[in-house]
Amino acid sequence: MKLQLALDRLSWDRCFQLTEDVQESIDIIEIGTGVIKEYGMAIVREMRKRYPHHIILADMKICDAGKHEAAQAFEAGADIATVMAFAPQATIIETLETARSLQKEMMVDLLGVTEPQLVQELVQLGVTFVGLHLGKDQQKQQQIGSELFDLVEGLSVRTAVAGGVTLKSLPDIIAYQPNVIIVGSGLTKAEDPHTMAKQFKEEITRNV
Repeated sequence: MKLQLALDRLSWDRCFQLTEDVQESIDIIEIGTGVIKEYGMAIVREMRKRYPHHIILADMKICDAGKHEAAQAFEAGADIATVMAFAPQATIIETLETARSLQKEMMVDLLGVTEPQLVQELVQLGVTFVGLHLGKDQQKQQQIGSELFDLVEGLSVRTAVAGGVTLKSLPDIIAYQPNVIIVGSGLTKAEDPHTMAKQFKEEITRNV
């Protein structure tokens, strides 16, 4: 089970400061959509340069132009890029083919998905990695629960989970055994990100 740092709604300098603070405890560095919109592929390239041994995820949230946008992320140094589940199947297929050709990986973001049938169709397309995602706005009304994990019940697919994960909610999430736990504000807004990241990692290691 891997720990992923989600960097979003942050300045360039803050992104690198936070990553440096927690880099010993995290496995994956996620460069969030908002950060990519602000700084483009330059921040992906710089993160790759500074952290060559970490997995880099570019949260592109691709909806169209699948081949082009996936290639953008991978050529900048990302190991994983994201495509939205609601994108046309042709777009999703293009991202998967691009990733395979470059020996990279796509994660399909299930933001807003409520029907397991759609996830089954994605798996039939060749999707092997999905993000169970409770969006920032949704977090005001609900928390991560079984309904997210019900979407992948019985399917052979790797999962990442995101959506307001805290140290308090972590044990309940670990119980579902996702492959990746994504933490954003739980680390980026912590008074001591270094110590908090260690606590997250210790809790994950203890329960694997």
